[in-house]
Amino acid sequence: MAEVVLDKINKVYPNGFHAIHDLDLDISDKEFLVLVGPSGCGKSTALRMIAGLEEISYGEMKIGDRLVNDVEPKDRDIAMVFQNYALYPHMSVYDNIGFALKLARVPKNEADQRIREAARVLELDAQLEKKPGQLSGGQRQRVAMGRAIVRQPSAFLMDEPLSNLDAKLRVQMRAEIARLQHDLGVTTVYVTHDQVEAMTMGDRVAVLKDGYLQQVDTPQNLYDRPSNVFVAAFIGSPSMNLREATLDGDEVVLGQFRLPIPASIFEARPALRSFDGKRLIVGIRPEDLEDLERVPDPEGVVTIPATVSHIEALGSEIIAHFPLDAPAVDSGDPDAVEEIGEDTMAVGRFDPRSRARARTEIQVAVTMENVHFFDPESHLAIWD
Repeated sequence: MAEVVLDKINKVYPNGFHAIHDLDLDISDKEFLVLVGPSGCGKSTALRMIAGLEEISYGEMKIGDRLVNDVEPKDRDIAMVFQNYALYPHMSVYDNIGFALKLARVPKNEADQRIREAARVLELDAQLEKKPGQLSGGQRQRVAMGRAIVRQPSAFLMDEPLSNLDAKLRVQMRAEIARLQHDLGVTTVYVTHDQVEAMTMGDRVAVLKDGYLQQVDTPQNLYDRPSNVFVAAFIGSPSMNLREATLDGDEVVLGQFRLPIPASIFEARPALRSFDGKRLIVGIRPEDLEDLERVPDPEGVVTIPATVSHIEALGSEIIAHFPLDAPAVDSGDPDAVEEIGEDTMAVGRFDPRSRARARTEIQVAVTMENVHFFDPESHLAIWD
């Protein structure tokens, strides 16, 4: 097992495109780190540099105690799992799993033991004689995992390994991969564009945008304390509602509404006082908006009136869309479809028993204790 350290890693292509900027990451031994971000953010490039498939323009990379900038991929003691599985169609599952061992000239008895142990862990015992074309997508993904496991590497690198699977199988496989990594205790770097995948699998999650590291933290801390507007909007689904507002004493003026701010927020965010009389960005997660009728103790709850535009009834919850006259803020996510300007839709995650329906008027309760505040100039979170 090994620690993986990226020290101010940069990638500049011959055409001048700067894909990765001063990336600093210290991935602990046995840690599961997820790289996440929108398309083109540089996450796969970063992974390929760890693997040795992309040259490092400048900066240093270590795997264990060894500087690997100029070390060939085959000599880095890593195993990579690709999006397309990269299986040999003419070989059996047994031979696919053991191919790397054959190249390494591992003794047959030892190779057989490793292959069968990996097959047992991955529940592929009954598939060993089959060819990849006879397997389901999930089984093919397990074979690719098995090929990595038998090598007993210092680190696993996984590049969107679940993106070719259907939604139900992705949920199943991400739980299996997380369990497997925990059981094996192998340092793992996992790339995905799916923030739900990132949040449910990683010990820590590194969020990238335009080749810059935005924040690296535990999933819960990313959710509770996003460092900037981009991270706040990217983490969480549906995305955080981001609106222009003004601070007026102990109230935030959001469009036509004045919402009192609890003292606990000013205690947690002392720098917020310096924005009195100034513009700021307010962020409210959909789960912190609720139909007032479904609030157990409505006394003293802060509410805003709204006319529901449309709903998405999901059984376990209702996603309600309603106009909010405060101008929306661009989060900077190139993959997001955002309406910027007046009268854009806010999104609330309501109790499934809410009676909210399209074109109905409701009172929306706001959990003010969980509201986020950002500097409109820097887009950084307002804390100290």
